Amino acid sequence: MHTHNACLALGRRLTLLLLLLTSLLLAGQALAQGADPKGELATAVPPIDAEIWRQVKSGENFIDTRFESTYNLVNPSGETWRQIRSRWVSPFGLIAVGGMAALILVFYLIVGRKDLEEPRTGRKLLRWSTLSRALHWSVASLFIVLALTGLNLLYGKFVFRPLFGDGVWAAMMSGTKVLHNYLGPLFGILLIVILAKFLKLNIPNKRDWEWFKKGGGLVGKEHVDAHFANGGEKAWYWLLATAGLLVIASGLVMDFPNYGQGRDTMQWANVIHSLGALALTAVALGHIYIGTIGTEGALEGMATGYVDETWAKEHHSLWYEEVKDQAVTPEPSASTDEPHQASQPPGTPG
Repeated sequence: MHTHNACLALGRRLTLLLLLLTSLLLAGQALAQGADPKGELATAVPPIDAEIWRQVKSGENFIDTRFESTYNLVNPSGETWRQIRSRWVSPFGLIAVGGMAALILVFYLIVGRKDLEEPRTGRKLLRWSTLSRALHWSVASLFIVLALTGLNLLYGKFVFRPLFGDGVWAAMMSGTKVLHNYLGPLFGILLIVILAKFLKLNIPNKRDWEWFKKGGGLVGKEHVDAHFANGGEKAWYWLLATAGLLVIASGLVMDFPNYGQGRDTMQWANVIHSLGALALTAVALGHIYIGTIGTEGALEGMATGYVDETWAKEHHSLWYEEVKDQAVTPEPSASTDEPHQASQPPGTPG
């Protein structure tokens, strides 16, 4: 009995020793492969040579055998997508966004802010209701977050990875993807709402062409007549209604890959999404500049809802003629953000 127990104990020790040696051998092999990526690849598939790539491109090998799948495990279209992204999409973004930022800076340094030509009267006109402003700032905030996270997804590894290292960069990218993927559909819903709400105010007319010919008042000394929305504002609206909706649709294709779309479809959706979003971001920089530091009185209209009579007369003279009887004077003891007896004038979005 004693001999039998001793044999069992010896057997267990030998088994543990064998397992330990096997683990050490496997660990050494894994480390060797980690140091040499080609070594890892060689253990997964046969030696990678010209014949293997010929088989991949012709669809003769590496077929994914999972349920209802006809894709190659090694898919040449992925390399095509990578080349388009690297050679066309990324340079386009740098040219569009970076070029627009540079143009705005040069314009501001040379021309400066467009100030009001006449003194303010102190009388206010309601231009944007509380609902309109809430929609605008919600969509604008989401747009900025999506633009920043999108730029990070496209260029972040070239900027933040060298600065902070792999660990910080990986965490940043993980958070970026979550924000971008979850906020995108919400932005799409709110954009459709705001487009529907302001549709009537953005129907093009012949005066818009005159606005463009005079560069919104920058060409010549004459004021350019405009209704509630001028030609530039309408152009931004219709860009959002076309390219914006295309960006949303292509984003949803990538956000929800469980509706039957294949990898090829998602790759093309990614290209369309990136190009459209980069173009919108570039134009949005101009929109933000004009609505903030570029034009006196523009930001306070969207911040408080009210604009001065002088601003309305100089920038939207036809709208001013429709609503000038609705102008109100703030009470001396009240903030100018809350004019006395303010009511919503005709032609103002509710």
